Amino acid sequence: MALITWDQSFSVYVEFIDKQHQMLVHMINDLYDAMLTGKEKDAIGKLIDRLYTYAAMHFSQEEHYFDLFGYPETDNHKKEHNDFEQKVSAFEADFKEGRQSLSKDIIRFLSDWLVEHIKRSDKKYGPFLNERGVK
Repeated sequence: MALITWDQSFSVYVEFIDKQHQMLVHMINDLYDAMLTGKEKDAIGKLIDRLYTYAAMHFSQEEHYFDLFGYPETDNHKKEHNDFEQKVSAFEADFKEGRQSLSKDIIRFLSDWLVEHIKRSDKKYGPFLNERGVK
């Protein structure tokens, strides 16, 4: 059962970024399914690690284009990325140490953050990058 369903309202009109966003949506849905079906801690830990690693790669690619073209919202956008990475890293550490479990609150944070970030922040850079030939 999908927690987030990708549709065109998520598109930033940059193909490779849309594909990466779709992968992030898929990963959060996988975590949600793992929680609902009671997957083992090790399996959930691998999904969390995969999400963190993929998100960091994705953020790095976005930020490369921001720096390359002088995107005016770069500092704020990078701060949002950094805040997310710190929260997920702290959760991952707590999860591995047994201080935190994968809960509906954690899943809700991940899904809400991603949806809001794409639809509020990422949507702003789509036209900026399109005007500079990034499609």
